Amino acid sequence: MATELDAETTTALEAAAFRGLVAHLQGRTDVQNIDLMNLAGFCRNCLARWYQEAAAARGIEMSTDEARERVYGMPYAEWKASYQR
Repeated sequence: MATELDAETTTALEAAAFRGLVAHLQGRTDVQNIDLMNLAGFCRNCLARWYQEAAAARGIEMSTDEARERVYGMPYAEWKASYQR
């Protein structure tokens, strides 16, 4: 039986899980986006798009580059130059 959680706790746990996923992906620069797409059906760019869409739903303007930087931990162009094969 699942533990009952209030909305605030649920949101906090989901946010923590998302931060853990992002930190994990930032540490696994050896894993390419195409690998993620093939295996999981999503990649870092998908996460960034979902982040940007969540911001927009709350009336927060965020560019694609800003959202990607939050997911990649650095500017996307820098990540591509350093890690994309």
